[in-house]
Amino acid sequence: MINPIGGVHVPVILPGQPPAAADAAQGSASFKDFLLGSIQEVNSMQQEADRAVEKLVTGGDVNPAEVLTAVQKADIAFRLMIQVRNKIVDAYKEVENIRI
Repeated sequence: MINPIGGVHVPVILPGQPPAAADAAQGSASFKDFLLGSIQEVNSMQQEADRAVEKLVTGGDVNPAEVLTAVQKADIAFRLMIQVRNKIVDAYKEVENIRI
């Protein structure tokens, strides 16, 4: 099952659902594909917000509330992406420091 959250799709694993069922629900998409797709979604949100701001500044027919909403959505998505990146880097460093 996929749960859309503000344009970013987050897989939802229901309690009691076995891991194999979660994998089947997601299809054969890898973590890499999920990560790249999420980065592309964040990029498109930022581009949409840039276009909205440009229309507002040039006097285009756009609602200022919609511009603010688009900018805030892009900002939140970007901040979330940065936090995910930080967690991935922390996990990599932790694995790197494991003594064999």
